[in-house]
Formats: sequence, structure tokens, C-alpha cells
Amino acid sequence: MIDAPQIFQALAFATWMGIPLYAAIRRGRFYATFAAIILTFSLPGALVLHSRLRDLAAPGVAFALDLLFLYSMVAATIQFAHLVHARMRGSVFRWLVSVPAQTFIAGGMLSGPWLLLLFPLRLAFQAFGWTGILPGWTLVEALPLFVAAISIATSMSTRSETVRFRLSREGPPEIRRVPVERFRGAEPKPLVERPLRIVQLSDTHLGPWKSVSRLRRQIERLVDRDPDLVALTGDFLTMESMGSPGCLQEALAPLRPIANRCVAIFGNHDHEAPDHVREAMKAIGIPLLIDDELCFGTPAGRVQVIGADYVHRDRRKHLAALLERFPRRMDHLRLLLLHDPAAFHALPEDEVDLVLSGHTHGGQVGLVSLGIDWTVLSGTRWPDQGLFARGASRLYVHRGTGFYGFPLRVGVPAEFSVLEIILA
Repeated sequence: MIDAPQIFQALAFATWMGIPLYAAIRRGRFYATFAAIILTFSLPGALVLHSRLRDLAAPGVAFALDLLFLYSMVAATIQFAHLVHARMRGSVFRWLVSVPAQTFIAGGMLSGPWLLLLFPLRLAFQAFGWTGILPGWTLVEALPLFVAAISIATSMSTRSETVRFRLSREGPPEIRRVPVERFRGAEPKPLVERPLRIVQLSDTHLGPWKSVSRLRRQIERLVDRDPDLVALTGDFLTMESMGSPGCLQEALAPLRPIANRCVAIFGNHDHEAPDHVREAMKAIGIPLLIDDELCFGTPAGRVQVIGADYVHRDRRKHLAALLERFPRRMDHLRLLLLHDPAAFHALPEDEVDLVLSGHTHGGQVGLVSLGIDWTVLSGTRWPDQGLFARGASRLYVHRGTGFYGFPLRVGVPAEFSVLEIILA
């Protein structure tokens, strides 16, 4: 009989050591470091939980558990090796390799901190001889694996929304979350006053969780809602799509008929493949604003759109110079596209009416699916998702249409919304 536990453990250690070495030789230090960090944070938790769950299970269940962990580890090994020569793959590879691999990695990454948090209690149970509690306690320790499995649905789901909010010339002196109206499913009743209707696409991250065909279908549905403007606020690609020239152009093709209503900016990851993004936007006819402006006439009024390039340092100086170069235009809504919402802190006060950002993936791990505005970014310098106010300026942070880095959305669904903005 296959000794699945030993094979699983051996493959885990071989992947842990071998993939970063292979990546360093074949691709370079950056991806080798990335792979080493991800594997270091994910594999220890997975190894510990496999051992504990196996001790708890009946023989037949234990063998099935061994095969599940072994298959997941094989998939993870293939996925990380594939990223050394990354390119977009078909649906068979995504569902048989990428999805189980990244779910397994996410479960392991969530398990590590959880196990450390619960470890003192396990020691206490053993010290006091309460060993009868340990089987049930193991299931509590394994909760991150169940959360990761359930989060596949969150990561793959599409939630159509209409988001309404009113701009104001007043607001709090410090950045603070303010409420919006969210309508899911059916369209809300029309307003008496004509709002500005904006579709924002952010963090599409074409890759294993976001295929070209899937993103095309989602964009088609958003275009059918007849927005006044479409704002693409950066981070279009992943390692896979960066290795597949032409895929972004194909995915964004539904925007071609309304390209005169579209505008795009760079996010941080777009600087890794700038020509790829430039060529796609040029082919579709979408203006790419890199520290530039463009004005639009819409049924709701005139809009001045300023697109900020992504910069990591000297943001206050960068934004002040940008807004000085393009002063406010009379009778225009002043809209700033700014990929990273943390840069809102560096924005000169009351210089813009509305900022549209992405970057955070809505916090990616949180309780938003339950209707609670808490994520792992709550209380940090990053506004995570939704609407924020400071003085006369408003910031809307899009949850993103994809994700990258941490391999699942946990309780924070992707966003496919039309913003209905009631002008002040």
C-alpha cells in the first residue's frame, strides 16, 4: 500500500527547499524569494494539521485524508514550478492544479497563526490530563482548512451591485468611513436627480482565478448597464498573464464600443509589465493617464479626470505637483484616479471631490460577506473598502474584481458595481 503520509511529508520538504532553488536558477531572485516566503508560511501549518487530523481519523478516513493532502501537495508543487515559466493556462489546468494548490496554500497560511494562538491551550489540556478534549480540539485547530475550502465560493462568485452615495462640501477633519447604499440583484428605483454613473474596474489580476473568458463576460454585463464613465484603476495582470502577451487586450475587448467613455491608470504591478498594459489599452482605444488629465461631458455634467501614476515614495510631493499642474476646472467634478488608497493620506486637503482607488482587494480577509465592514486592514493606514471622507473629499475603495498574492478571498467578495454618485 502507498505510504501516503511519508510521501506527502517528503514532497512538502522537497518543494519547500527545491522550488526556491529551481526558481533562483531559472527565473531569478525575486520569484525565488516570493516562493520561499509563501512556502515557509504555508507548509508548517499544513504538515502539523495533517498529522493531527490523521491521528483523529478512522483508518479508511485517514487514507482518504492522506490522498487529499498528497494530491494538494502535488498540485502546489506543479503550480509553483509552473510559475517559474508562468503563462495563462486552460480551464483543466486551473481546476485540477491551480485551484486546489492555492486553496491548500491558503489553508496552510491561515493555519500557522491559528495553531500558534491555540497552542498554549493544547499544552494546558495535556498538562492537566484533559486528553479527552483533544480530538474535538483538533477540529477547532483545523478550522482554517475548512475556511479555505469554503472561500473558493467567495473567490469565484460575482456579486452585481449598485452603490449610491452623495458627495458633500463638508466632512470630518480625519479620514473616516461613511455609509453608502448598496443594492444587490435588482436595479434600484431611479433617482429624481440624474446621478453620475461610473463603472470601476480594479485589480482584475488575470490569472488562475480570473480567466480571459470569465473577465470578458463580467465586463460585458457591466457595459450592458450603460455607465457614463468606466475607470480602470490598475493592477491588471499576474505572473501568468504577464507571460501571455495579448490576453489583456482580449479580456478588455467588450470596452471597445465605449472606449471614449473609458480611462485607465497604472497600479503597482503594472510597472512590472508596462508595455503589455500600454499595448492593450492602445488596441482597445482606452486613454492611459500617467500623471495626466482628461475631461468628459456626461449626462450628469462635466468631469475632470486626473490619473495619478503609482509611486511608492514622496507621495505628498508627487500629488501636490500633479494637482498643481492640472488645476480645478470650473463647473467640473474633479475626479482623481489613485491606485493605492493609502496615498489619500498624502493628498492636499479638499483638492479633489472624489478619489477612486483599489489595491487592497477590499482587505481580502474579513467579514464583508456577512454585511460587517471589518477586514484585516481595519484600523490600519489602508482604507480597505467602501466610502471614506475627509473634509470635502471622498474616497471610494473598490474591492477589486480579482486578487493576487494571498491565494483566496476569505469573506470579502469581489466587486462588480455601478457607482451612482449624487453630485453636491
